[in-house]
Amino acid sequence: MRRRSQLGLAALAALGLALHASAGAPGAQAYVASYDWREADPAFGGMSAIEMNDDGTTFTAMSDRGTLFQGRITRGDTGEIRRITDVTIHPLHGQDGQLLTTAFDDTEGLAIAPDGTLFVSQEGPARVLRYDGPDAAATVLPIPREFAAMQKNASLEALAIAPDGALFTLPERSGEVTRPFPVFRFANHGWTQPFTIPRDGDYLPAGADFGPDGMLYILERNFQGITGFQSRVRRFTETGEGGETVLETYLGQHGNLEGLSVWRDATGAIRLTMVSDDNYRFFLRTTLVEYTIAD
Repeated sequence: MRRRSQLGLAALAALGLALHASAGAPGAQAYVASYDWREADPAFGGMSAIEMNDDGTTFTAMSDRGTLFQGRITRGDTGEIRRITDVTIHPLHGQDGQLLTTAFDDTEGLAIAPDGTLFVSQEGPARVLRYDGPDAAATVLPIPREFAAMQKNASLEALAIAPDGALFTLPERSGEVTRPFPVFRFANHGWTQPFTIPRDGDYLPAGADFGPDGMLYILERNFQGITGFQSRVRRFTETGEGGETVLETYLGQHGNLEGLSVWRDATGAIRLTMVSDDNYRFFLRTTLVEYTIAD
């Protein structure tokens, strides 16, 4: 989600908390490390999604201004990120093959199929795009009437692809504080709404991914003004059962974590890789944060 102007001011006050907070977090099996990622290109920033390959050595990240970033990761002996190299930048295109305009570039969720097909969810308007490759023209998936009724700048924040190839997406806001978040599934050329995710506290969805265990992981954030962000990850079955909290950070511990990728590392542990949105502010950072959790 593109944060409003007050977010930048609040984040400035919260920056010190995020930089000096303890590495531990309730519910986490193990904090691995954080890596501050920098690129000189003016398009860099505003990361809203990330996808890792199976062994965590390459990645695709996406900004909320319609740009993909692909690169390689060098890791240390304990699996921590040491370097990001060979970064290529790919501005996304619309159906006409032209670059996405500012009216259609609010890209939030990213999912990549095993054959390399990319899917991107947007907040304004609420829709999902399909790409044969990072430089291809977009194909717009069918748009159900439920998408048109979603709140602007609070719609399709998260996107994930299941082992069977079905797409799952959900909005950042459900419309009421007591209303669960609807989850939409795309398969066989159409959308259904098979289940909902219960609301729990002040958390709102920010990212999603299916893990190697076949579970749907939802990254959520709780923004508390100048105090900063708190992040949580819950996991559900493909039919919406469960809702186990596998990670919950302290308030102000990390920045605005928006993207989530779930994979299995060399030790056999499930690893959560998350990326923060710097909101294109010079005083904030784009950071990759990693934890391992129990199966």
